[in-house]
Amino acid sequence: MIKVSIVGGSGYGGGELVRLLLSHPGVTINQVTSERFATKPVARLHPNLRGATTLKFCNIDQLESCDLLFLCLPHGHAMGRLAHFQSLAPRLIDLSGDFRLDDPAAFEKWYGEPHACPQNLGKFIYGIPEVNRTQLKDANLVTGAGCNATATILALLPLYNAGLVDQAVVEVKAGSSEGGNSVSEASHHPERSGSVRSYKPTGHRHVAEMLMVLGANANISFSATSIEMVRGILATSHVFLNQSLDEKAIWKIYREAYGAERFIRIVKERSGIYRYPEPKLLSGTNFCDIGFEIDPHSNRLVVISAIDNLMKGAAGQAVQAFNLMHGLAEDTALGFTGLHPI
Repeated sequence: MIKVSIVGGSGYGGGELVRLLLSHPGVTINQVTSERFATKPVARLHPNLRGATTLKFCNIDQLESCDLLFLCLPHGHAMGRLAHFQSLAPRLIDLSGDFRLDDPAAFEKWYGEPHACPQNLGKFIYGIPEVNRTQLKDANLVTGAGCNATATILALLPLYNAGLVDQAVVEVKAGSSEGGNSVSEASHHPERSGSVRSYKPTGHRHVAEMLMVLGANANISFSATSIEMVRGILATSHVFLNQSLDEKAIWKIYREAYGAERFIRIVKERSGIYRYPEPKLLSGTNFCDIGFEIDPHSNRLVVISAIDNLMKGAAGQAVQAFNLMHGLAEDTALGFTGLHPI
């Protein structure tokens, strides 16, 4: 059995990791940390795990050696303790944004501060399996991708790889869990309920990841809007192509890119209310659904992608990477298909 611990397990992403790993046949969860809730039962913070575990939170300074550490700390916390975490485990998977970028200058530009240990940028493998599967198989250091970046990159990468994109304009609609479980004025129910709030029309830090993967010269504009939904991301990408393509050609591009992928589904039906990706159907799953429609009056291709931000956008993708690192089937502990209706 592979012995793992979760650092920062009281948040939504940490709770999802516990849920997934409890059912993983190759894993033993050794410890789960929380500075605020040390000594409290894990199921106290994650009540869906009642009866599934007797684990209690501990402090970070009580961490013991293990085979792999999942780091689910707030931004900026992992980079300052990297050496300590590496002394405890030979392998790390960091779900924060601390090591997603490979360039210190890009980090400072998009995060607004210098990196605490810039010499380690570029040492972590960017953890989208559909992008870096080969590298992940031999990796000891992995960084989870941003949830908005994951939905956007998976939607657009086949088109950028084919050299077809002049410009892409992406609008993400995101559920409230993307903001984590810290209380704020924006999360106060009277303020949040019924809102369609543009919270990052420009300058979102996940754009840095998109440029890193799609290409530094990728002409991509990104905006993010918060809507009244708990889980989920719907990314609508307006892609202006440099040539005219018919639907058959677009189908071929996506089938060649993703036809063998376990967790990517091309969703484009002729009728019904679920003709295109719908994040509600993906709650609790590790799927990324991708659909498209060609504008008959221009070279605009609308690509629609959906994920559960806590799963394919965080914990689920981390477990998928974990499985690759250990030579396990990618879908181990990730077989949940979602619910309908929900």
